[in-house]
Amino acid sequence: MHRRHFLRNAGFLASSSLLVQKSLMAQLFNTDPGNIRMLRNNVGIYTERGGTIGFLLSNDGIVVIDAQFPDTAPHFIEAVKKQSNSPFSYLLNTHHHGDHTSGNIAFKGLVPHVFAHQNSALNQKNVAEKQNKSDQQLLPDLTFDKDSKLKIGKQKISCSYFGPGHTNGDAIYHLEEANIVHMGDLMFNKRHPFVDRSAGASMKNWMVVFDNALKKYNNDTIYIFGHSLNPGEETGTHEDLKKFQTYLGQVLQFAETEIKRGVSKEEFIKNTAIPGNTEWTGDGIDRPLTAAYEELTTGA
Repeated sequence: MHRRHFLRNAGFLASSSLLVQKSLMAQLFNTDPGNIRMLRNNVGIYTERGGTIGFLLSNDGIVVIDAQFPDTAPHFIEAVKKQSNSPFSYLLNTHHHGDHTSGNIAFKGLVPHVFAHQNSALNQKNVAEKQNKSDQQLLPDLTFDKDSKLKIGKQKISCSYFGPGHTNGDAIYHLEEANIVHMGDLMFNKRHPFVDRSAGASMKNWMVVFDNALKKYNNDTIYIFGHSLNPGEETGTHEDLKKFQTYLGQVLQFAETEIKRGVSKEEFIKNTAIPGNTEWTGDGIDRPLTAAYEELTTGA
């Protein structure tokens, strides 16, 4: 066979192989394969609506981090069941918000334990009771305070809490063998964050949380983000965390400067840009502006 023909045929076979692999993946997950992205060491993410779901596939059990909504969680469960025969071992919640935990109920009878920071568990319970939806929620039965360790076979998961940030109960989960960290809503990638002051959020301490995370993990760590402005950018690196930390500092500095100038909160939150920031855009800028102004003027 001539070399040119050989290379052409080899390229055709390689392309055909990739198409077959993609087709098989689509059949396995029975969903839009764009919603599933494997990262490394059998750890992947699922995106549909709400906070990004992280998951670990293991012969010893499946670990899921966050659950989105009651109507999207079953799609994820169906997809994973087609990929693995292992049982679900843990459902971990990063914090209490409904776009991360209202899908917990879909795991009732499937997973033996739901795990979260103790403040997140309390927040979930309080919100469910306030909304008269306790029967529609699967609450955490295991909680931790500062640090904890979970183990699935040889897989180790370290659980950390560095104080209030997005809420007062944001857990960070480190899948150690894969060196993948789920940040939950401590990380909004290029999207203005929701700062839940009603649940004890602190923008000042949020920056301290990042100091601790950047020290604890390393340049090889893959971070999973709770939300991203652009589809496909739900994961990132050390540098992305540093950029968001800088953004938080810019918001606080902007608020402090305007408060000293005597600008009212009503006028301040009308701003459409943050000085020095060019990457965090889109809707919702009033949320961090309001939170920063209130935090700096009330001292809490």
